[in-house]
Amino acid sequence: MDQTLLTTLIVNGTSVTRRVPARQHLSDFLRDELGLTGSHTACEHGACGACTVRVDGAIVRGCLMLAVQASGRKVDTIEGLSDSGELADLQAAFHRRNALQCGFCTPGMLIAAQDLVTTRPEATREEIREHLSGNLCRCTGYQAIVDAIEEVLAQRRGAKT
Repeated sequence: MDQTLLTTLIVNGTSVTRRVPARQHLSDFLRDELGLTGSHTACEHGACGACTVRVDGAIVRGCLMLAVQASGRKVDTIEGLSDSGELADLQAAFHRRNALQCGFCTPGMLIAAQDLVTTRPEATREEIREHLSGNLCRCTGYQAIVDAIEEVLAQRRGAKT
C-alpha cells in the first residue's frame, strides 16, 4: 500500500491541501487531483517539456518533481498564467505566427517562453532556441515559435516588428 502524505501548496494563487501518495508526480497531482490538464504528461522522464510548470518562479518538469516536494511552495500552471493575463502577448504572437499546430507542446512551450522573455529581454534567436531546447515540438519545426517569441521580445522592448 502506497503511503500518503498531507501536502499543502499554493496552486495558481489558491492554497490546496490534499493527502497524496508519497511517489505521485506533481504533473499527475495537478491533472488528476486538481483537474488542471494544461500540463501534459508525455515522456515522464523530463525530456520533452510537455509537463512544464513554474514552482516558486522557476520552470520545472512536473514529471520529475513529486507533489510532496512542492509542499509549501507556489506552483503556477498554464491555466493560472493564462487567466492572469501574463501570457497574453505570447499567446497572441503564437496565434499570429502559427506557432502551434497540434497544441500538445504549447502549454510547456509558453511557460518556457514566458521565463525567457522575463529573464532575458535581449535574447537572440540562437538564445531563444537554446532556452527552448528542453521543450520538444514534433509539428512546427520551431521556426514559427522562435518568430513569435522574437516578436514579443521586440514589442516589450518597444521596437517595431
